[in-house]
Amino acid sequence: MKKGVIALIVVGAVILLIGILISLNYIVIRIQSKKYDLIDMTPTEDIDLAPEEEGYATLSEMTMHYLRYGHGSKSMVLIHGNGGNAESLSHVARYFAEDYTVYCIADRCQGKSSDPGVISYELMAKDVYEFICQKSLDKPYIIGHSDGGMVGIALAANYPDSIGALVSIGSNSNPKTFKPKMTLWVKFSNLIKKDKLNDLMLEQPDFNEEYLARITAPTYIVAGEYDIMYLSDVVYLHEHIAGSKMSIYKGADHSAHVANGSICVLSENYFNGLGSK
Repeated sequence: MKKGVIALIVVGAVILLIGILISLNYIVIRIQSKKYDLIDMTPTEDIDLAPEEEGYATLSEMTMHYLRYGHGSKSMVLIHGNGGNAESLSHVARYFAEDYTVYCIADRCQGKSSDPGVISYELMAKDVYEFICQKSLDKPYIIGHSDGGMVGIALAANYPDSIGALVSIGSNSNPKTFKPKMTLWVKFSNLIKKDKLNDLMLEQPDFNEEYLARITAPTYIVAGEYDIMYLSDVVYLHEHIAGSKMSIYKGADHSAHVANGSICVLSENYFNGLGSK
């Protein structure tokens, strides 16, 4: 009986300690984030709208699955995060479908797209560039979340004249800027099942100052207050992409502002502002 009581006390103490550490972590982040101009989330209702087209684009190294919404004169390409698919940002596509022709694509090795065996942000950026060319899209606006944001940055750096503007959400410049819990989680996942998508996050990207200086398209860097990378890295991206804007959502984690549609309002206002210049 005594051993059982001691065990319960130990377990309770461990749970209490974990709770205290988590609370302290949030308090520290909230204190640190006071130096940033945080913005509030503005959720939107999802629109019930089916895609007008589902198809596959045959590119030089892979076959890309995509969904198309709307038929506006201006085009937009949405790029999902690690392990996502063409449906991942469909709620964002439905929001913009009235005014844009929106393509939700699936990156190589993910969703219903083919797996050519290798993956990198540079290769995925090349795939998106080829898709843009094949569809004859005239400087489309790009919205990328997480890994999709990094693909967007690589696209803007390597093919600067191919896009009209970029909204990069929850992106990091280097795996070293991940918070420790994120790195540990990815490494643990890799121990359970080796996956090149995990290797991608652990080894790439490396967006240094010279690389980011190649970006000339209007760029908006967006993150959540409790995102998976240090906010100092969000500032780094912003400061080294000439003319870029930056916003951090108050109280948001890596995906809340994307899932509830808040990013739609921010992106819409940004793109509309570009059109008025």
